[in-house]
Amino acid sequence: MGKYFGTDGFRGEANEVLTVEHAFKVGRFLGWYYGQDHKAKVVIGKDTRRSSYMFEYALAAGITASGANAYLLHVTTTPSVSYVTRTDDFDCGIMISASHNPFYDNGIKIISGKGHKIEAEVEEKIEAYIDGEMEELPLAKKEDIGLTVDYAAGRNRYIGYLISLATRSFKDMRVGLDCSNGSAFAIAKSVYDALGAKTYVINCEPDGTNINTNCGSTHIGVLQQYVKEKKLDVGFAYDGDADRCIAVDEHGNVVDGDLILYICGKYMKETGRLNGDTIVTTIMSNLGLYKACDKAGLKYEKTAVGDKYVYENMVRNNFSLGGEQSGHIIFSKHATTGDGILTSLMVMEVMLEKKMTLSKLAEPVKIYPQLLKNVRVADKKTARENPEVTKAVDAVAQALGDDGRILVRESGTEPVIRVMVEAATDELCEKYVSQVTDVIKAEGLMVG
Repeated sequence: MGKYFGTDGFRGEANEVLTVEHAFKVGRFLGWYYGQDHKAKVVIGKDTRRSSYMFEYALAAGITASGANAYLLHVTTTPSVSYVTRTDDFDCGIMISASHNPFYDNGIKIISGKGHKIEAEVEEKIEAYIDGEMEELPLAKKEDIGLTVDYAAGRNRYIGYLISLATRSFKDMRVGLDCSNGSAFAIAKSVYDALGAKTYVINCEPDGTNINTNCGSTHIGVLQQYVKEKKLDVGFAYDGDADRCIAVDEHGNVVDGDLILYICGKYMKETGRLNGDTIVTTIMSNLGLYKACDKAGLKYEKTAVGDKYVYENMVRNNFSLGGEQSGHIIFSKHATTGDGILTSLMVMEVMLEKKMTLSKLAEPVKIYPQLLKNVRVADKKTARENPEVTKAVDAVAQALGDDGRILVRESGTEPVIRVMVEAATDELCEKYVSQVTDVIKAEGLMVG
């Protein structure tokens, strides 16, 4: 990770960590970098945070000041920016979003012309420019100054693309959608209505400050209750920029990214569409997923946490399905990044083609109890490598043996250490997580 760019872009509290000056300079650099030998085109999307409008204008100002043209998708999803960037021949795309973070945070995600996250070396050059470590870039003059273009049509084409991927009508299916008061509000219902579903939508009235607030994929309990109350066939919850999806079955039970990987992976294997009969997971996936995969003849790979690493593995090995427990799922035939709405459509396909409820499809996976605690620390690396902390982690790993596991890692987007334990019971999870977090506290590494 760089000074500003983490595993998921440049992210932090708006006008505190990430400022309009940063956004302007990012725009300046990208407009210049991609426009050295032609008139560059950069497409921009944003989520519903109040600060997204401010950053949109700052980025557009920087891009056009460097002589490139800025195309505005307005409020849209991260995967739609990826889709438009790669299909409409843009030099790069920008998504303004802090994904599942609170409304007061924001972020700048840069997408390459091929539709995936930008190369690390380009991020390093942007950071050098922000910090004044390279000479000032030339300003465009006269007719060379760039244009800002309304490009809402690109978002509409993406909606059409999603609709085209459905293999059959959703008629008579009662589907609940939790749009997290975020980007999905402008897209998801349109797709499901067009496919004939009886669509029930909640958290679809963004006001700039309610994105991800007690709703969406990070607060799934709201949708669970809604599905049960309305007696729906299935529910899908997206996060703020709709690159994640968590499902809820007809009984109100959570079907997370691990279960979605199993359900879709098994179906794709049966239909001859799972390259290498392999799914790509991260080290955070549940032990129960792997045990179920073994029984179903599904192979799996494990990567570092982050859909960026999942996608890199998929490209390197030509795999067709990968993702994270958090609901970032990548179907490489259709997309180059996690796409929450696409994921929900693929789950619908399995349910309809196999004529099975979501609970029945998920039944073979026996999820191990898992507890994840985020510990806010002054320095992530120092905390993770502290000898006493390391000793405590090793002791827990030895105690768990083959009946569970512990994972301690640095967050890529926040100043926290994530301590995760899987074990046979919730009590054991709590016991072993506490053993490690108590040591972190005792060593004076915890803040707040």
